[in-house]
Amino acid sequence: MSALVLVEHDNLSLKSATLNTVAAALACSPEVDLLVAGYVAEGVAQAAAQIVGVRKVILIEAEFLGNQLAEPVAAQVLSLAPAYDYILAPATSHGKNVLPRVAAKLDVAQISDITKVVSGDTFERPIYAGNAIATVQSSDTKKLITVRTTGFDAVVATGGTASIDQQTAVADPGQSSFVGRDLTKSDRPELTAAKIIVSGGRGLGSGEKYHELIEPLADQLGAALGASRAAVDAGYVPNDYQVGQTGKIVAPQLYIAIGISGAIQHLAGMKDSKIIVAINKDPEAPIFGVADYGLVADLFTAIPELTALLKS
Repeated sequence: MSALVLVEHDNLSLKSATLNTVAAALACSPEVDLLVAGYVAEGVAQAAAQIVGVRKVILIEAEFLGNQLAEPVAAQVLSLAPAYDYILAPATSHGKNVLPRVAAKLDVAQISDITKVVSGDTFERPIYAGNAIATVQSSDTKKLITVRTTGFDAVVATGGTASIDQQTAVADPGQSSFVGRDLTKSDRPELTAAKIIVSGGRGLGSGEKYHELIEPLADQLGAALGASRAAVDAGYVPNDYQVGQTGKIVAPQLYIAIGISGAIQHLAGMKDSKIIVAINKDPEAPIFGVADYGLVADLFTAIPELTALLKS
């Protein structure tokens, strides 16, 4: 019984979601290999080889893999699939783009978004926006799994001694081509990897107030910026700020929800945070039901005061 984990990376550095996925893989099998598929990605492979618990890193490099398109990456996974009983990827946009293609080609059912490994063939995954947990048992000989990274503690990133096996890429299927990429650039931490997140909701009233109140507080804390779906839909901030069932799933050490009522859709994306602080003028707001600390106050007064205290 062995497991293969698809490494998430940008050809320069390894994404932290991989560490949580390795933890899930080790719960499935003690023999875990990693696949680094990219271009000029030897540095990523070397970093992956340092992960504790990993047996081997398979490095496949080709120019057509540089942009991480789903079809050519899936082809590389398929070429290695016969040797593995488990194939895992983070339940990120990339993992959810690649793994269903592999599952379809192998004619097996994908097990999506797991949060716990019960046994070698049984897993838990949230359903109904996290309000219920489904226990799923698979009889497939190969288990293809996406991992909700907030459900597993990251393994240690250094100290491992895995070998690196460089292999030749299989041919590009030629089903897609890279046209361009528009990225939001920020000096702040990445939302899904941040230890502290400050999120604003519709209670802020406008995008101007979001920038005026939320950003200075986040700067003082070294935090990433988040938002509720209502704030995104209202145009306060871009879509990539959204935390929730239809946004990004996060589990930072500290999550501060400001002017967020706590709709089920939002709670599904942040309720696994270690400490949750809620600031809302409505004492009946659902967000207080999951908060460790709650402040019933006018955010337009409380946030400037809090930011000023942090500065002093």
